[in-house]
Amino acid sequence: MPGSEPDRRGSPLLETVALTKVFAGFTAVDGVDLRVAEGTIHALVGPNGAGKTTLFNLLTGFLVPTSGTVRLGDSDVTGFPPEKMAHLGVARSFQITSLFVQLTPTEHLELALQGTTGQGLKFWRSDSLMHRYSDRAADLLDEVGLSALAHEQVGRLAYGRKRALELALALALEPRLMLLDEPTAGMGLEDVGRTIELVRRVAVGRTVVLVDHNMHVVGSLADTVTVLQQGRVLAEGPYDQVRTDERVVTAYLGESHDA
Repeated sequence: MPGSEPDRRGSPLLETVALTKVFAGFTAVDGVDLRVAEGTIHALVGPNGAGKTTLFNLLTGFLVPTSGTVRLGDSDVTGFPPEKMAHLGVARSFQITSLFVQLTPTEHLELALQGTTGQGLKFWRSDSLMHRYSDRAADLLDEVGLSALAHEQVGRLAYGRKRALELALALALEPRLMLLDEPTAGMGLEDVGRTIELVRRVAVGRTVVLVDHNMHVVGSLADTVTVLQQGRVLAEGPYDQVRTDERVVTAYLGESHDA
């Protein structure tokens, strides 16, 4: 289990104040105050329709809030687009994989690393220029346990390995903050266990916000858990505290969870 003092690492890296998003009269996120302490793993959970995905999109710039603020460190980043958030050190993975099946993991990372130079993804550049990133690509693949599959076509990789590659692509941005959307969705038990260990390893020295329906994953990784219901914060605290909160048991878990 994570440490019992998640806030010991100082002031929040990510914070929202009264964050709200309204769609055609429907309030999907309703006045959310969120504080993610630097160097921690912070989980967002809740039943379907609780507002998790909308909140995630607000935090990463894929949606502009109706009202409220988002702060990254000392900066107000409310409404910043995803590319600007990326330049500020915010990396996001998606629930659905989006990879080029004909390319290898190494080629994916070389393209991603070139994209961080500000030159854009100029596919007409020579192989020799692309290969200048090969050492860093190899380091990232080693970090996520994919060294042995560096030159396999991605279309041949098992699902869990594809998710590991997406994590490596996020790491290529050298992020201060990583937001992981359902990192274990669709995985078998073996891949779930491997992914828990992988997220725990890459989170060292970084701040992570994750959404996951698997409460074993949440309980294994999260320093702090925020439970959402109908767009509002229902409860927040360490996993062992939140899992026994009667409001949470009723609204989300259905019964106490013994993972």
